Amino acid sequence: MTGFRLLLRARWRRDAVQLTIWIAGALLLAASAVVGVRGTFPDEADRATLMATAVANPVVLLFRGLPSGTDEAAFTAFLILPFVALLAALMSTFLAVRHTRGDEDAGRAELIAATPAARTVPLSATVVHGILANIVLGALVTTTYVAIGFAASGSILMGAASALTGIAFLGVGLVAAQLAASARTANAIGVWAVLLSYLACGLGNALGTPSGDLQRMTSAPLAWVSPFGWAENTRPYDSDAAGRLIPFAGLIVVALALAFVLSGARDVGGALLPARRGRAVASVALSGPIGMVWREARSSLLGWAVGGAIVGVLSTRLASAISQIGDTIPSVQALLQSLASQGSLAQGAIEVFFTLAGVLAACAGIQTVLRARQDEAAGLAEPVRAAGVGPVRWAGAYLSVAILAVVSCLAAATAGAAVGQLTTDASQTHLIRDAAVAAAGQAIAALTLVIVATLVVVIAPRLSLPVGWALVGIATVVGLFGPLLGLSDAAVHASPFAAAPRIDGDSLDLRGGTWLAVAVVTGVALLAAAARRRELAPER
Repeated sequence: MTGFRLLLRARWRRDAVQLTIWIAGALLLAASAVVGVRGTFPDEADRATLMATAVANPVVLLFRGLPSGTDEAAFTAFLILPFVALLAALMSTFLAVRHTRGDEDAGRAELIAATPAARTVPLSATVVHGILANIVLGALVTTTYVAIGFAASGSILMGAASALTGIAFLGVGLVAAQLAASARTANAIGVWAVLLSYLACGLGNALGTPSGDLQRMTSAPLAWVSPFGWAENTRPYDSDAAGRLIPFAGLIVVALALAFVLSGARDVGGALLPARRGRAVASVALSGPIGMVWREARSSLLGWAVGGAIVGVLSTRLASAISQIGDTIPSVQALLQSLASQGSLAQGAIEVFFTLAGVLAACAGIQTVLRARQDEAAGLAEPVRAAGVGPVRWAGAYLSVAILAVVSCLAAATAGAAVGQLTTDASQTHLIRDAAVAAAGQAIAALTLVIVATLVVVIAPRLSLPVGWALVGIATVVGLFGPLLGLSDAAVHASPFAAAPRIDGDSLDLRGGTWLAVAVVTGVALLAAAARRRELAPER
């Protein structure tokens, strides 16, 4: 295969920094879980209490793993395996699109096609590159847990489950790259495939059957349609059911084979789902930079808003169920108080869900501002700037649409919460007020991250993609799961999501709302000053 080694080496060199960040993040998450368990739940009785809470509380099981007993190692796997696998899945989908559809968008694939290399060589190099990256991640996860002192068999299963989840979504990303007409669309397909699969696993766990002692859960059939469900049902450090990894082989083989078949069925630069043809005459909105950015981003923003609405509906529909659970299981209240404020259980549930809505809003905003860097690298910003659009106006257009993305996502979440509450218990309308306050607080938190990401685009454009998404990832882990990982209050409230204002009982808890507001105003001023001196930086 002519050029295979050269292409594989080029991919490793090109991805050295990004893969290091992804893999180091996964290892840090894996190790921090052990520190958190030993610091917060050192006794088996403590772990048993939390496990009973998790089995009885559908909110926890939507975002955690599969309960498999109170052993320290099994408890750690329950807390962290889904998130390590999630990082592997996202890393792999982005890698798959970057080296296939992304190279075609940038014109690199056409140059490679003009060499003696066979048509399948670039795709083969991407497959091997992605598989090796996941093997490295899985091997390091295994080594970390063995070094900590956990059983080798369970540690190997943790690493294998994480790596195979990543390889499975590598195949999904490669298929998306053949179907979509642009890297943005392919990435959107890959990310939504990951998120929907993760949600299906969480719902399958929440709808499962608990054991009599409330220490284990048997997943419902829905979890078995998800690669995350296959990974979690291996139950590392408990039953070590390695045979449940077999479905990965089928998905990986089918996805990779389909990617090769679809690649051979289209031309370089072509797509099996071609882009929609534009109108013959442009609308008036496209006469300015804001309208152009809106035109690019509107489809993805609709998807984020739909996600926000779903989170809002779940927040209030599950709040009443959680309140009933709290009447009979006090540990549920203890858990939600560790995650949220000291208000009612229903308020705590809404707080947790709207923190997730804030994460979605931040993702929507950051994805929008990162389009500025992508347009710049693709040469699309130069004609816009040449038309008399100054640097401040150019950067401001992306920030304006990003602000709209944040507001629309959280507004949809609030509307979803209202619908969920009115269709569940119309007498508890105060929960709709709580949802609206939580949404306003999370909007400030999301805007803080969006403005920081925009500053990175202006000041250090080549770092904008890894830094922008790293901001969301770190803030999410620290803000949403910091208490369960044993982080201090000061560390948790350093995350904008945890520092956002919210309702505490009958009063408003401003928390870090003041410094968030100051950060937003200061960030906008710094952005305006930095953008005035900024030149185009089209090279990747």
